[in-house]
Amino acid sequence: MNRVTVSRCWRQFGMQRNLLLPVLLGAILLPCRSAHGERGHHAVTLGAPRSVPYSPQADPAGSNGDENKLVVRPLVVDGHIAEWTTGPIHEVTDRSFVVRLAVRLNNALPGEKSGKNGDWIWQRGPWLLVDRVTGHAATLKLPDYDPVVSDVVWFRDDAAYCGLSASGKSLYAMVAQIATRKPLLHKKLQAYDAGHALSPVCNEAVWQRDPLSVTFQLAGGTAHTYALFGVATASAAPNSPAATNASHADTGYSSRANSVQGNPAAINSTRAQPAASGDSGAGTSEPTSTAPSSSPQH
Repeated sequence: MNRVTVSRCWRQFGMQRNLLLPVLLGAILLPCRSAHGERGHHAVTLGAPRSVPYSPQADPAGSNGDENKLVVRPLVVDGHIAEWTTGPIHEVTDRSFVVRLAVRLNNALPGEKSGKNGDWIWQRGPWLLVDRVTGHAATLKLPDYDPVVSDVVWFRDDAAYCGLSASGKSLYAMVAQIATRKPLLHKKLQAYDAGHALSPVCNEAVWQRDPLSVTFQLAGGTAHTYALFGVATASAAPNSPAATNASHADTGYSSRANSVQGNPAAINSTRAQPAASGDSGAGTSEPTSTAPSSSPQH
């Protein structure tokens, strides 16, 4: 065999090697990708409740009165604590639920010497949307939500609560839907003066399924009932394509709410009126990721 023949054989071997290399890599990586897909499902649970020190002075916005203990539960993902929560959960779909975040804050001043465990306080935080499949938890940005006046009542994927305008001078009846930008309902209730407001400012909203309506009542005030028409479910998993697309869609549902004050029978007969624009624009409910909290100290 001369040098020319050897050279040709070597070149042919090199070409075959280049063709076989992607095939071999695919055969090696395919089982790995399949195994990774099986590991895509996560174990999401809420741990045992425990009481932690709490005071209205440390959490003036989220406190419900004269409280000295706050019951918190860890949100555990794959055996690791991802967040701390407080209060009951609301099942949104068969794979997602919402729960209120419990935040642990460092209360030490710059240069201040604290004890062995530091100076930490607990506060009630925003609402979380938790996906049981992916293990992802995202903060919900509810339009005009204010922890002082907003007591959220959930039905399906809709949140009903009294909202406070950005100026802090007006109270609104609010219905926000997960994964949509604009609120379904945004109606002004009355002016608000923080210095002379009752506590609580609003009673809990009351939902009615058929016909779909929600009732708001200010403390010591008149009840306001609103019928909701054409409300489609737009909930989706946090950070999913459906949630991203829905959050940028202008649903226009805010114009499909009727005021039916003191006359429930008129829910189906009243004409739809556009929602009041008020002095505050609607916020966004597009979820953003949250950072893990630390373990509680007693």
